[in-house]
Order: sequence, then C-alpha cells, then structure tokens
Amino acid sequence: MAEKYKIISLSVHHLSFSASLDAVMDWGLIHKPSYVCFANVHMTIEAYNDKLFLEDLNKASLVVTDGKPLTFAARLLYGKKQERIAGMDFMPALLRRANKSKAKIFFYGSTPEVLNSLTNEISGAYKDLEIVGMISPPFRTLLPEELSDHIDQINKSGAHFILVSLGCPKQEKWMAANSTRINAVLLGVGGAFSVTAGLQKRSPVWMQRSGLEWLYRLILEPRRMFRRYLYTNSYFIFLLMKNMILKKR
Repeated sequence: MAEKYKIISLSVHHLSFSASLDAVMDWGLIHKPSYVCFANVHMTIEAYNDKLFLEDLNKASLVVTDGKPLTFAARLLYGKKQERIAGMDFMPALLRRANKSKAKIFFYGSTPEVLNSLTNEISGAYKDLEIVGMISPPFRTLLPEELSDHIDQINKSGAHFILVSLGCPKQEKWMAANSTRINAVLLGVGGAFSVTAGLQKRSPVWMQRSGLEWLYRLILEPRRMFRRYLYTNSYFIFLLMKNMILKKR
C-alpha cells in the first residue's frame, strides 16, 4: 500500500484515484475484509477531538483525501501533489468497474426511500451489476442480535462491495467495529447515495475544483450546516497554520 502522511492528526494515504480504485476492486473481488474512509475537514477535526475515532480511522485499509482542503494541506505541509478522491466520484467509478466484473453490491444505511431510488437508478444504468441486498437500519443503537442479523444478511448475499451511508463519524465507527466480521470491502460514502440516486444535486464543477463544495451545501442547508462549517473550517485552518509553523521550526 502507498505511503501515509499526517494532516493535523489524521494519517491519509498518498495515492491516485485510479490506484485507490484498483486496490478496492482487488480486495472486493477476493472478498477481503477491509474498509475505506473518505476523509474531509469534518472527519479530520472529529478525529483530532476524539482519539478513539482517530484509532478507528488509522486502522482502516485505506484513508483517502475526499476534501479539497486536505489536498491543499498535503501540498503546504509536504510539497506533495495529492489528487482529490471524493466519495461522490468514487462511488460511480466503482459501480462502472463492478459492472464490468459482474460484481455484487450491497447498500447499508440511509432511508428506504433513498435506497429504493438508488437501486432503481443503478439497475437501469448498470445491467451486469447485481444488487444483492440493502438495509436501512434504525437511527437508534442496534441491539446485538439486530447487528448480527444484518451481518449475516450481508455475508449470505455474497456481496463483494458494501456501500455504507450512515454519516460521519457513525459510518466509520460502524465499519471499524464490524469489518473483520464481513467478507467484503466496506466503503463509507455518506451523501453519495442521494446524489447517485438523483435525489440531490451536486455543486458545480468549478466549486468542486476550488474547494468550495462546502459553500454549496451551506447554501442548500444553512441551518444545519452553518455551525458545523463555522467551527470545523476555522479550526482546521488554525490547526493547519499551527502545523506549518511547527514544521518550519
């Protein structure tokens, strides 16, 4: 696997989009228990504040740079050119590759309405891809027997890839806790479900390339996102500047 470097406290892998996709495909097709995290500013700050969560991320098979600010940070701190590997781009790329391999996909998380729209959209676009199951778990903490039942369903389905949408940090904690019990690759793609299903629009490409995708989400959901972005973005900038100063010393 590629080298890792630390941004704030989180260790991310230094590799390209295509290399990460190749690795995930290889693991999935041999049913290797593994999990992939798509790191952005929110996740980085959560990991900085929660050491147990940081441990969950550092145990991941792959941690890639979902957020554009993390690619900027890689260049500022290490002089490395890092490609952005966003979950919203990775999910359709994985579906295309999985379709060619006639692989099996399982969806875990989100709501029944989103899952139904997602399966309809994907079934129409990828004829050779087999959707072998989907589960929309309750928002409460699962009972041990409920969790075991979900894992049994996933394993019995023969799925190669499990796409997980529980929101950060819940989905990453779920993957870390259960990865060794599941014979597949787990990918925490979050909001990519709604976008891939055609239920939610993504920001314009120029905003994605400029690192302003967060601003688009803020405009769409100002009440829900304002406090998060005000805190996480400003704190990320502060910690990044602190790291740069310490590195120079």
